[in-house]
Amino acid sequence: MNAIILTWKSSLRDLLTIYETKRGSLITFFPKLFLFFVLLNILCYWWAMFTAFPHYIHGSEGTHYFLLQFPVGFLGAIFDSFSLFVTILIIRRALKSRSSSEYIAHLSLDLVIALVATCWVLFVFSFSGWIIGLFEANPEFLSVRNEAYEQRIVGAVVSPSENKRNIYFGVIMGISACLPTFVHISMFVRSGFRVLTGLKKVTIEE
Repeated sequence: MNAIILTWKSSLRDLLTIYETKRGSLITFFPKLFLFFVLLNILCYWWAMFTAFPHYIHGSEGTHYFLLQFPVGFLGAIFDSFSLFVTILIIRRALKSRSSSEYIAHLSLDLVIALVATCWVLFVFSFSGWIIGLFEANPEFLSVRNEAYEQRIVGAVVSPSENKRNIYFGVIMGISACLPTFVHISMFVRSGFRVLTGLKKVTIEE
């Protein structure tokens, strides 16, 4: 296992080097990053809508859900952009760790980010729906929308089989925030494969 961790650590160090080399100036990088996450969140939104709730798109509330994509994309990108820089900071600290357990503990903080992302998604849809509702005939109070989403959370926990579409929708909307976690898992699996098949000889010294 230690050989796998060392290989994983080496690959992550290479990835960080590529990022720091290719990133360039933060002034030019951040707008591109933010726009990428805006588009990614909007893409995930429509993917989730078309596959989970297509009747809302073509029904009487179609305009509402069309407008909803803009604040959802913008607010989602705020969290995703910020969390990426937090992840980079975590990776830098993890690479300085002296033991495998310390290294894994640092990277496990990404799971906390994923948990916070779940709460952020709920806030984004509650707040975005409220904003759009202000321009409609029957605006809702923000507290009413918050309560509605809280009930959906409770329903998903208590009766997951009856709320499969809501759970699926939340998973799709959380894809962008979970990208760092997906990268870590894929690099761990790849490192394990390379070590177990003899494709990688570990020569790293800590």
